[in-house]
Amino acid sequence: MEKIIEHINSNIDGYVEELKEFLRIPSISTNPENRDDLRNCAEYVGKRLNEIGLENVKIYETELHPIVYGDWLKAGDDKPTILIYGHYDVQPVDPVELWTAPPFEPVIRGGNIFARGATDDKGQVFIHMKSIEAHMKNNSSLPVNVKFLIEGEEEIGSVNLDKFIESNKDLLKCDYVVVSDTSMFGEEIPSICYGLRGLAYMQVEVTGPNRDLHSGSFGGGVDNPINALAHIITKLKDDKGKILIDGFYDDVIDLSEKEREEYSKLPFNEAQYKEGLEIDEVFGEEGYSTLERVSARPTLDCNGIWGGFQGEGAKTVLPSKAAAKISMRLVPNQHPKKIEKLFTDYVNKIAPKTVKVKVKDLHGGMGALTPLDSPAMGAAVIAIKKAFGKDPLFTREGGSIPVVNVFQTILGAPTILLGFGLPDENAHSPDEHFNLKNFHRGILTAAYYLDELSKLKANNNGKS
Repeated sequence: MEKIIEHINSNIDGYVEELKEFLRIPSISTNPENRDDLRNCAEYVGKRLNEIGLENVKIYETELHPIVYGDWLKAGDDKPTILIYGHYDVQPVDPVELWTAPPFEPVIRGGNIFARGATDDKGQVFIHMKSIEAHMKNNSSLPVNVKFLIEGEEEIGSVNLDKFIESNKDLLKCDYVVVSDTSMFGEEIPSICYGLRGLAYMQVEVTGPNRDLHSGSFGGGVDNPINALAHIITKLKDDKGKILIDGFYDDVIDLSEKEREEYSKLPFNEAQYKEGLEIDEVFGEEGYSTLERVSARPTLDCNGIWGGFQGEGAKTVLPSKAAAKISMRLVPNQHPKKIEKLFTDYVNKIAPKTVKVKVKDLHGGMGALTPLDSPAMGAAVIAIKKAFGKDPLFTREGGSIPVVNVFQTILGAPTILLGFGLPDENAHSPDEHFNLKNFHRGILTAAYYLDELSKLKANNNGKS
């Protein structure tokens, strides 16, 4: 490993210049006008995979943007196979006037590289490319079998990925999946995310009279859909943050003592948290810390609400309709389809008989959990310690990466979330950036990780 680490350290400036080339491609998957840019970016990724020494590199067409695959499977049947997943598409750049420099003209300021996609996810994908290149240039081989799966639709919900994975199970068969699309807990605080929440996203529509009515002529005689909707929303949770939907908590797996012990090690300052948000008090489920509530417990929140007159001045109207969007973050073992039904049944039960209610499920996804004692997790701990000089902490992420559950259910492979971004690097916002020190240490970690994984035995022989 000494030659490999020396190679990385001596070539890091060149890696940054190569990353700039990747970041210049405006691969915005939501914009139809960028479709050719997505194609160009997929071809760029395929070219890079070939250059670093991977084989069987292929661009797979989908109904929208291509998926790029490549592998190197010569380590032997007794060595593990890892699948490295990432995405080359990026978020839109609006409002562009809030960027300090053009979003697709990478610049370096204060030890960070600024560009759309710098941390989400091109910079983190590039980390794995460079770690593999370092192994190949020094040893002409890799210590484990490696497969790459890089998609171009993550920012629009990975609309074709599940179908691709299901149709290519043999191609993608592996022992472990590695995803670098998350953040460390904080600056100089390396961490491993071992859990993700799922999601059930609903819309509730309330209809009263067949038209808007004059509130002076009909007020007091007809129920107001806005009032009825407010009545429904207030009965979804109690004043202590507990969700009141019948059966909602039936499948929730509570935090273990070991997990709560790991949470207690995280350097979280609640006073600073409140100050940064300019709130006087936190709010949430009793019996859990703020960190536990925002990442390891289920939630229910109204994300949008509308109905009636909202213009300037006054209009005395009883609206015909009102609606709200409501999201529920789910913990592993809660199934979104079950929660959607429980939510629908409960809303219909508590809704006033004076209005009609329609509940729609908009989308959902499963959460995921990787055991802390997983062998691949242990290898990640050692790799991070070697690169950062300190043991990582363990965290859960409050958001969702639905494909992680897909990997675990379809491929049967545990997923290690090895993120090197920071929470304040403006992913999805103007002036997105990536700390170059963590970019460097990420490459070192990924290189060490390949070596540490080679000490494990293959579980299901991921060679296809």
